[in-house]
Amino acid sequence: VSRGSACYRDTIFHVRCDDQLSRTSLSTEHCQQSQSTRNQFNFVRSHVQSITMSEGEAVRVAVRVRPFNSREKSMNAKLIIRMSGTSSTSITNPEDSSKKDFAFDFSYWSHDGFTEDGDGVLLPSSGGTPGTKYASQRMVFDDLGRGVLDNAWNGYNCSLFAYGQTGSGKSYSMVGYGNNKGIVPITCDELFKAIEGNTDPSKTFEVTFSMLEIYNEQVRDLLVKKNPTGGLAVRQHPSLGFYVDNLKKIPVGSYADIEARVNEGTQNRTVHATAMNATSSRAHTVVTITFDQVTTSDDGSKMKKSSVMNLVDLAGSERAESTGATGDRLKEGANINKSLSALGNVISALAEVSSGKAAKGKIVPYRDSVLTKLLQNALGGNSKTVMIAALSPADVNYDETLSTLRYADRAKQIKNKAVVNENPTDKLIRELREENERMKAMLAGGGGAALLEQQDVGGMSEEEKEQMRRELEEQIRREMEANEKEANRMEGSADWNEEIAAAKSEIVSEDTEALKKSTPHFSNLNEDLMLSGMMTHFLTKEETSVGRYGDDQPDDISLTGLSIKPEHCSIKMSGNEVVIVPCEGAKIKVNGDTLTGPFGLRHKDRVLFGQNHLYVFYNPNDPKPREGTPDLIDYEFAHIELGKEQGIAWDQENLSREQQRLRAEVAEMYPMVTEVNAISEELNKFKSFEIVLVADQSDRMSVQVYVKMTNLLNGNTWLWDKSTFINRKFIMEEMYQKYSDGDESVTRLPKEEDPFWEPVEDVLIGTATFYLQPLSYKIEVDDKMDIYDYKGKSEGKLKVEIYPCDSNGKIFEDDLCEDPEELLNKPFYFKFKIVSAEIIKTRFVKGIQVRYSIKGDTEESQTKFTPSLTPKFGDERLVKFEPLTSDLLEYLKNGSIQFRVFGKQEDVMDDPTKKHMNTKQLREQEEAKGGGIANSSSALMGILSGDDKKLVSELKIAQKKNANFEATQNKVKDLCREFSEKEPTPENYHQLLEKITGILTLEENVREKVKAISIAASMASRMGGGQSEPDQETVRLHREMTNYVARIESSQRRLEESLAEQRRREADEKSDDGSAVCVIL
Repeated sequence: VSRGSACYRDTIFHVRCDDQLSRTSLSTEHCQQSQSTRNQFNFVRSHVQSITMSEGEAVRVAVRVRPFNSREKSMNAKLIIRMSGTSSTSITNPEDSSKKDFAFDFSYWSHDGFTEDGDGVLLPSSGGTPGTKYASQRMVFDDLGRGVLDNAWNGYNCSLFAYGQTGSGKSYSMVGYGNNKGIVPITCDELFKAIEGNTDPSKTFEVTFSMLEIYNEQVRDLLVKKNPTGGLAVRQHPSLGFYVDNLKKIPVGSYADIEARVNEGTQNRTVHATAMNATSSRAHTVVTITFDQVTTSDDGSKMKKSSVMNLVDLAGSERAESTGATGDRLKEGANINKSLSALGNVISALAEVSSGKAAKGKIVPYRDSVLTKLLQNALGGNSKTVMIAALSPADVNYDETLSTLRYADRAKQIKNKAVVNENPTDKLIRELREENERMKAMLAGGGGAALLEQQDVGGMSEEEKEQMRRELEEQIRREMEANEKEANRMEGSADWNEEIAAAKSEIVSEDTEALKKSTPHFSNLNEDLMLSGMMTHFLTKEETSVGRYGDDQPDDISLTGLSIKPEHCSIKMSGNEVVIVPCEGAKIKVNGDTLTGPFGLRHKDRVLFGQNHLYVFYNPNDPKPREGTPDLIDYEFAHIELGKEQGIAWDQENLSREQQRLRAEVAEMYPMVTEVNAISEELNKFKSFEIVLVADQSDRMSVQVYVKMTNLLNGNTWLWDKSTFINRKFIMEEMYQKYSDGDESVTRLPKEEDPFWEPVEDVLIGTATFYLQPLSYKIEVDDKMDIYDYKGKSEGKLKVEIYPCDSNGKIFEDDLCEDPEELLNKPFYFKFKIVSAEIIKTRFVKGIQVRYSIKGDTEESQTKFTPSLTPKFGDERLVKFEPLTSDLLEYLKNGSIQFRVFGKQEDVMDDPTKKHMNTKQLREQEEAKGGGIANSSSALMGILSGDDKKLVSELKIAQKKNANFEATQNKVKDLCREFSEKEPTPENYHQLLEKITGILTLEENVREKVKAISIAASMASRMGGGQSEPDQETVRLHREMTNYVARIESSQRRLEESLAEQRRREADEKSDDGSAVCVIL
């Protein structure tokens, strides 16, 4: 610019003086009037705009809350999100009702207040939450998508992110569903409408489309059927920054072309996701649309304005929490969550930089993941960026929703510096060809070897170095070819329309909708609504074969992934009858039941092939489904149905909130566990996994879901919590993916790196539960409790003694408390002793230990390991509640102590009789023994429903009360007999009252009942002495006392009857294989 004409220098001078773009003198009156000069002037003006930009434009952030889903409705979820105006959002903590407020550029209320028109489009209506207005898809586009589109026309790079937990509505906002189109399709449609409406013949437009997926730090091109092993490489260009090498970029000429390519990409994504169980919730999808506007001047010179639009649907944000696995030794082993974690770190660092809080020289960690490399411009770079955060409205998702709000709050602090991407085409052509000349010279001078010197080749063999050299040279040649192609297009030597026509010819069009109306077929189901229905297999032959893709066996339907055999099954058709015949050893489920032989399929049956391929069968020729089949078959219904073999009472109505939580967790974990078992079988790891339900040590009415890993060769076991298991599963998936790609090294990993290996640890034998209710009445308990394992089977006995006492540990004698409320806000003490245990299994003879915690404990207490199957512990503890608060009193009345009994486990030798068997055979042998979750879950659900009323504890209390009552009654009777022989004088009456009061020693609040008893005794004395009728007050008090005694006796009878019924039920249940687990808690 400084070497240009005077008008250019004047322009820059004005800009520098004013420092306001709106006040610059950017007039062509100072320049020569040729079109060429005006084009040069426009080029200068675009650069002036970049020079004069302020500190940057902040990322625009919007949040959107969806309606309750069916699961949240069934759980009677509470609304925790509130929005006021167009920007304010608040969230309420369901635990303590505290509120946190946030402000964003847009707050979209899409929770309620909508109606559906005749075309299925959701529109605002009356009747929603007061003070809110429903935000439709069109409103969101007008606020966010319209800005993206306008910026693209102006030559800016644009980025749109969707962030939030799985199921929060990210894909609905981005893509939409049915006629409720999302931001991406509306933006593309509006772009081509504007192009078609252009009337300027000097302007031409070029649009290219690409679609990729980042899963487990690997990049997959979704517009090709097969990607290279390990995914596509991410490389760095000196001027373009990071890019995906060899990513397919498709010319598109209409919205229909983009729609077809999106469908193609989604189908390829579905095939890969199904094969690896890699659900969309764990993958990032990036759609990139490059929009070029070329303006030709009268003298033939051209200006090119270019915009890159990145539309990003991020993985589910809850993955960052669920895979934390803080106690897992392989915490850093999985890459599954690396991109999302790195993105959070980048956003936090950029927020600090933008706010001026960052330390000098702070480096933003873009290089930490594939995602952040590719989106470097979108975050803190040359882009106008919008983020939409999707929120769940339900209290059950409070933690994830709060995390999303905080994430979005940080993102709004980021500032980007976007510039117009406008350049003369001759300059761009020259730069491309100059770059090609440099690369040619590099190749001629042994460029691959020169580049190799810049790489980290430590520890590589000569053969591996040579392979890398060839790859680097091939990359240079591809870049040269792409540069020449782009230069030719800008010169006009390549016909853009011909490229579009060639791209269209690749798309295979088939009228599948017509076929679906006449031909039996399978349609896939997926966790992601966008991926459901993307794969359809038609049955056009009398016999259709199903098998594994890639083997030598020809199949009509080829599937990939875990547990798919080379010959999996055949499907035979005769008229309207369709029968599926599984091959030997093939895993197939229909409507949740495992097939053991031929089975007739009906319309809307759900079929699972192998581990991951879930389909709905449709038969338009005989469209009558089985009785009880719902009208809508979705993934959630089929997913829960698959778990019914576990024994959970899935169909039970009126489930409690805790039962629903348990059901949801088991339904989520079950397919993960079966997948891991399938991987174990494929890799022959001699490990088996099963879901176990373990009582929460801090809450007797809560059950936690664990996964038990068993060494099939020596019987050793381990318990993993949910987060540890999920983390391990991701590492196992990585391991299996490498194995599938031909990497045999995963079968020779050191044991410390093997996700299937775990050092020997103490094993939980079972749990004994002690109810504290008797303590609230100051009643001592000496009890020998059953130790139940997770299957509800008794593994032995634990003897525990608990006594109320004073602050020094002295035990009270006959100090019954009639009303626990009397203890409130007073010091309360009790001591307990873990006396002994009796353990059944001899494998635990090396040592037994008891662990427990009491409310207020910061860590778990434990006995020493005692090497015996009948250990004598003798551990005593004095517990002090000073004072007994209402919370602690509630704990005594309704709480319990969970005594967890552990056995010492050793790394014993493998059973030699099992060495000749493989993992699959050993697992089948174990399954034939029965047990597992199927035997215990129904009883556990019964516990959670509140059937267990602590009858044993209540009976002890009633018996103690009755014993005290009878003893007192006998003393009063003796006094009555004694005073019946005396004169009924006031002195004798007061003496009787004083003696009875001394017997009862009650608190002031029950003195009236003492008086009633005394008056009743006096009345008996007077009547026994032949005196006249008692007065009315005496009669009333006597009647009250009689009724009081009757109520106590009635209550005792009911308790005894309930206990007898409980014992009968327990006896009945113990006659089954599944023991009475309801006695556990």
